[in-house]
Amino acid sequence: MLPRPSHLLLADRLSALGESQTLAMTARARALRAQGKPVINLSLGEPDFPTAPHIREAAKQAIDEGNSWYTPVAGSLELRTAIADKLRRENNLAWSADNIIVSTGAKQALANVILALVNPGDEVLIFSPYWLTYYELVQLAGGTPVLLQGAVANHYKATAPELAAALTPRTKLVLYSSPCNPTGAIFSRAELTQIAEVVAQHPHVLVVADEIYEHIRFQAEFFSIGSIDFIKNQVITVNGFSKGFAMTGWRVGYLAAARWIVDACNAVQGQMTSGPCAIAQKAAVAALSGTQAPVQAMQQEYRRRRDLLLELLRAIPHLAVEEPAGAFFLLPDVSHYLGPHLPTAQDLCCWLLEEAHVATVTGAPFGAPTCIRISYATSEENLRAALGRLQAAFAVLSRLPKEAATYL
Repeated sequence: MLPRPSHLLLADRLSALGESQTLAMTARARALRAQGKPVINLSLGEPDFPTAPHIREAAKQAIDEGNSWYTPVAGSLELRTAIADKLRRENNLAWSADNIIVSTGAKQALANVILALVNPGDEVLIFSPYWLTYYELVQLAGGTPVLLQGAVANHYKATAPELAAALTPRTKLVLYSSPCNPTGAIFSRAELTQIAEVVAQHPHVLVVADEIYEHIRFQAEFFSIGSIDFIKNQVITVNGFSKGFAMTGWRVGYLAAARWIVDACNAVQGQMTSGPCAIAQKAAVAALSGTQAPVQAMQQEYRRRRDLLLELLRAIPHLAVEEPAGAFFLLPDVSHYLGPHLPTAQDLCCWLLEEAHVATVTGAPFGAPTCIRISYATSEENLRAALGRLQAAFAVLSRLPKEAATYL
């Protein structure tokens, strides 16, 4: 008897998963760089700053002191207490350590929530544009992702009336990020209060607020929807250390929510990974309790880079670029440059990588199919060099006859 083809042995759930365009573009950029091509990568959402010295020292001390044992599934009490203090101090969220679970990155925290709460057929309303993993996690859980598109005129932010119109009896979760990946938009106190008033009328609906870019923002106020008393128990706040503390490789994230939700996520995590790395948790405690000067310095540098990139992009004709209030991405609309020669933004990104050696990401999997996402989590030198190449590349496209065939 002949063996069955290997693809027939795979679980059906894998058919619902798409490839991460961000990671795929990064892999292609690395492959070209390995061939000697001078690729500048503007595709990945990873800070280019080193982790602050006091955080690294805390990890070294933890190793020297023998902190090499399993921690509780939900994370160490020390870290959960530090997180509870941070949430109370900075976000006006009155949760105790028992309402917090620490995970191997904020991505796992999101996966825990969705796997613990979403049944097949449940709808998850995702504010769009959105981080592409939201959609894939919902599908992996058997849920139905429903996109609520924010208008460009409102900085891509969905409104409370639009949310009210989109909710159905099958809606289980409402999921959004603020600051948003990929738009950089930040929801104001007034906007989130109006959204909370809608959600409060639907006690079967929970809100997942992804605040991972909280510390990368260019305005004074940051408001957490979970601080609104009348929907406190309907809100799951997700955050982590990767972006604001430049700790991507340390893999520490967390969520805060009502105890029954935390207990459910603890059950999922207990069968998946158990508690995160003990050494990384010690480092995370130092990140919260130590000086915040490195966080503030990164924030100022990101603002400077944002302003530079806006200036350089706006020098390219026919690109529509919104000014982001946070995160470290720009999402220019490239509709003018799409046509028979480059039908999709993905085609454009591939062409820019091959011809200009600049890696960007199509906006399609983020809910913005006529846009490309550009990260400015890199040096000013790289940004200036990359934008010089992009300006030249778009100039070539501007001269290309509209009736031309494929240009790839």
